Amino acid sequence: MNWSILLNKLLLCSISFIGFFNLTVSAQETLADYKTSYPDFNELILNNLQSYNISIENKKLKIIQDNHYESMILSQNGIQNNKESFSYSNLVKLNSYDAYAVLNENGKEKRIKVTQTNEKLSQDRGVFFNDVVVRELTFKNLESGAKKVYNYQTEFVDPYLLHKFIFGDKIPIQNSSLEITTDKEIEIGFKIFNDPNNTISFSKTEKKGKWIYKWALSDIKPLKYEDNSPGYLYIVPHINFFIKDYIVNNQTKPILGDLEKLFSYYKEFIKDLNKVEDTPLKNLTLEIIKNKNTDEEKIKAIFYWVKENIKYIAFENAYEGFIPREASFVFQRKFGDCKDMGSIISCMAKYANVENVSIAWIGTRSIPYTYNELPTPAVDNHMIAVYKNKEEYIFLDATDQETRYGIPTAFIQGKEALINENGNYKLINVPVVTASKNEIKDIVKLSFDKDKLNGSGKMELNGYNRSHTLMQFGDANNKTRFEAVKELVLKGNNKFNLLEYKEENITDKDKPYIINYNFDLDNYIIKVDSEIYVNLFLDKFFEDLIVEENRISKFELEYLTQYNIKYILEIPENYSVKQLPDNFSLDNDYIKADFIYELQNGILNLNIGLSQKKIILDKTDFNLWNETIKKLKTNYNQALILSENK
Repeated sequence: MNWSILLNKLLLCSISFIGFFNLTVSAQETLADYKTSYPDFNELILNNLQSYNISIENKKLKIIQDNHYESMILSQNGIQNNKESFSYSNLVKLNSYDAYAVLNENGKEKRIKVTQTNEKLSQDRGVFFNDVVVRELTFKNLESGAKKVYNYQTEFVDPYLLHKFIFGDKIPIQNSSLEITTDKEIEIGFKIFNDPNNTISFSKTEKKGKWIYKWALSDIKPLKYEDNSPGYLYIVPHINFFIKDYIVNNQTKPILGDLEKLFSYYKEFIKDLNKVEDTPLKNLTLEIIKNKNTDEEKIKAIFYWVKENIKYIAFENAYEGFIPREASFVFQRKFGDCKDMGSIISCMAKYANVENVSIAWIGTRSIPYTYNELPTPAVDNHMIAVYKNKEEYIFLDATDQETRYGIPTAFIQGKEALINENGNYKLINVPVVTASKNEIKDIVKLSFDKDKLNGSGKMELNGYNRSHTLMQFGDANNKTRFEAVKELVLKGNNKFNLLEYKEENITDKDKPYIINYNFDLDNYIIKVDSEIYVNLFLDKFFEDLIVEENRISKFELEYLTQYNIKYILEIPENYSVKQLPDNFSLDNDYIKADFIYELQNGILNLNIGLSQKKIILDKTDFNLWNETIKKLKTNYNQALILSENK
């Protein structure tokens, strides 16, 4: 949806006012000091500043944003970073900009104006088209000690869509500030995130009949990218601010500040949606639900039809990023974005006389806020349809083609949905799908063939493991698909040799995806004199998921999984079991595990039950999580010893 782009595109390039700064200190005089203070960095942001002037003109709000960015090159390697950029759109219009490099020439500063610029549409991941424009600036003649400076001014068309301000970047920042100047008839609200020690300074002053709010932070360390992070908004200090209301002619005009106001804003975008009946779509709907007896059967059939026949393509263009398109239009062109899919599902449900299907707003897991915590458009970036089946809510997100009916898409687990029930808003929680619904089941039969293991397996993937695997496979075939399946069922080591495989239930979303496969595994068993050593843990789940001690962000798993694995080893006739590893059980807040060995009539079974419990690990969880993984690894390394009978 468009607000996810508008609210996030300027995060790391938004800064403040064009005329505020006097660049009088030469780069040569300060370079040595900066290199001493920041010895491990090639570049330093000196000033990352942003200001807003919010006033009332002609009884309407006028919002001007000024930005100033200034960085210094600290090393020869830093010269390579000669490009900067900023963004704007149809709803955040560009008024002006300038950019120049500052070089030291015989102790004096020399400005070199940027003349090479490139305007292009933003290439946001997952969005086919959007109206966000990126202005790319190329700085020439850079050298150590040179500065890159650019300023730009934008004007906000919609007072509901103000941006957040981020105190952070991938390189260190010396000074960063946000300043907001408002008429006294304008009331703003704000909320600071990820500043537990109150390091961001704040002041509110009065000047010439206006309020001036200012937040500032200095000596900001660079953001650190970490795998399995839920997103930088969970860790970087930042401010979300919004306009609560303003007074014109002694009348208060409300904007934002509570959930009722946000819902009223959103409701305007859907109030006239699908009012006119579309006969071809209605006839198709009635054909789809023919012989379906219950409402749930009908909505499920509609949901699957949309998944299969309406291609997800995200279009974000001004208010088109907020307003769902008519179901008739989506049906006609056979593609649409998340809002459009919600529109056509809810419309088809109406044609099928299925009640309690509504459109809902929701934020993906990359957004850390709740609706009550921050009731502004910054809280969500997605739309879906929701079906209320008695007391249960079914989340109908057709943007993910493979996820089955009855479970939400993985990227909205644990989030809140804001639904429209008969013109009133309601918040509902999206559940985290339990591990048992995402089960991986694998039964593997093993036998010895001289120095190799021969094996045959049957793997079943359910829930997200099914859908995500098939999405990754896509329409790959022949050698490409063979290699993908091989990677999925791989056992033991890189000597694993997949001989053949057969797939089942590829298109039936309600059944597990099944792979029957045969393989051999060389260089895995160890023979020493009359003994054979073999480790039956051909899969070692979570072995590499050790969390670093100095990790900053939370550790997020995409979804929970339950493994039920059974290895069945045929003991050679002339061998007997000399040493059987001990059984193992573990059950804590993170993982439940049971490793059970069973020996009977020359057959040794290893039954592995392993289930995850927590989808996001906080810092307080890291130590116990790592201890848990170490215990698993210890048991993974236990070897079975067979002795030749004499």
